[in-house]
Amino acid sequence: MAIAKTSVLVLDCAEPAGLADFYAQFLGGEVRNGTSPDYFEVFDEGGTIHLAIRRDRGGAPPSWPRPDDSQQAHLHFLVPQDNMDEAEREAISLGARPLETRDNGGPYDARRYSDPAGHPFVLAASEGHALGQAN
Repeated sequence: MAIAKTSVLVLDCAEPAGLADFYAQFLGGEVRNGTSPDYFEVFDEGGTIHLAIRRDRGGAPPSWPRPDDSQQAHLHFLVPQDNMDEAEREAISLGARPLETRDNGGPYDARRYSDPAGHPFVLAASEGHALGQAN
């Protein structure tokens, strides 16, 4: 019998409290202190963890999409196509920075940003439904 496991994506950065606040506001969740003073978890309203943020005093964000560093991972947020502009305004108002400024438009719209600590993420059109909802 397999042992039950839960996975969580952990982002490293110099200032974890601020980055945890960014994602909590962006995802409509809340921040909880984790297992140490340098570790924070972001939960949704139902208590499901979305991600964790950990202090790394020597960490440096990737340079993606520039080829200086390889991109090791990025967050991908599915957004109903009709709400892409609103999601973009929200992300930028919270401190995200655009990494690409081209207008993709349509059902394959994917917009790239970095969070306040430099981690890349994408807002991608999901053809009118949000993650977790039935088609």
